[in-house]
Amino acid sequence: MPRIVVDVMPKPEILDPQGKAIVGALPRLGFTAFSSVRQGKRFELTVDGEVTEEILAQARDAAETLLSNPVIEDVVNVEVVEA
Repeated sequence: MPRIVVDVMPKPEILDPQGKAIVGALPRLGFTAFSSVRQGKRFELTVDGEVTEEILAQARDAAETLLSNPVIEDVVNVEVVEA
């Protein structure tokens, strides 16, 4: 069954305390190549049958109205992933 993947990230101007905590912990664990981390959310919507343009449009609408908070988050990706 195909899936639609939706990725949501905090807006650039919004502080990301989880990302700051992760970037602080990385060097302590030996991961020194990373200077910044932003933590987001990933949603996987399973579709019964074929993903049509109408279904993809519904996923985009759901991403903007339900899966993200448009005040503090941006929907950065909506894509079909074959299972």
